[in-house]
Amino acid sequence: MGERELVLDGMSVEQVMRILGARTVTGPTEPVAEPRAASREAESPPAGDATDWRQVLRAAGSAPSAKSSNRTAPPAAAPPPPPPPGAAPADARPSTDEPPPPAPQRAEAAESRPSSDAAPGLVVGTPSRDLFAGPLANVQTIDEIAATVATCTRCPLYKTALNPVPGEGSATAELVCVGEAPGQTEDETGRPFVGAAGQLLTKILAAINLRREDVFICNVLKHRPPLNRNPMPQEVEACSPYLVRQLEIIRPKVIVAFGTFAAQTLLDTKLSIGKLRGTVHRYYGIPLVVTYHPAALLRNPAWKRPTWEDVQLARRVLDRAAGA
Repeated sequence: MGERELVLDGMSVEQVMRILGARTVTGPTEPVAEPRAASREAESPPAGDATDWRQVLRAAGSAPSAKSSNRTAPPAAAPPPPPPPGAAPADARPSTDEPPPPAPQRAEAAESRPSSDAAPGLVVGTPSRDLFAGPLANVQTIDEIAATVATCTRCPLYKTALNPVPGEGSATAELVCVGEAPGQTEDETGRPFVGAAGQLLTKILAAINLRREDVFICNVLKHRPPLNRNPMPQEVEACSPYLVRQLEIIRPKVIVAFGTFAAQTLLDTKLSIGKLRGTVHRYYGIPLVVTYHPAALLRNPAWKRPTWEDVQLARRVLDRAAGA
């Protein structure tokens, strides 16, 4: 019933002793019950009223002391069997500090992971639509774009440049190299990446088993800014349609953006090159890898190692796309 004292209160001392298996006595100075342990045989119970079963039980060592609670505690339950290895304890509460299970990756993120060792990066546009649908949409070949660039007056750069530099290479290239703008040697020859930085680019491509003839090389700007200054926003806006249409016609499997300016322009971001490196971005569905400009490597040779890692990543993305 859970209330043992209420049941015992209605019994005589003799009935209680019989229930507990104790032997009652009549003398208050003699033992009132047989001790339960041998260590208690020499103890004498205190004198008291033999009709009070609580006092009789205390004298016999079978009841709680006066300082204890009046209710008798229920017997202790046997300890539960230990949980199997790796199982949570039965009384363990779910932790509120644990993070929720990761949400499923978006399709864009999964699509932008062409290599198992490269994290997805920024996504610009979608592969389901053309890169460019403006006035140049009717231009169908790389040579037609070069001819259009030669007569371009969309920005003032044509007034100070010696030659337009539309780009060169294979019209069916699987990899496109995009730089910032032509330099002095490029302006004089009308060809991209032909100075000291261009020679280093040729060596970088050879290190991943690519020839200049196998890729397409171009810049965001098609005319040289005076004194190699940074491009102006209006100049980028004027020249970008040519680059976009080139990528639309070639449809490469990989784009490598060389330098901060090219990377920020293509990805429409202000993030530094250090934060853009090491991941595979998407430019209208085309994987894009960011690395340092060859001209920067000539000034800071310590960047050659990370550049080597970046072009290796581009090579892995290219091989994966070619094998798909």
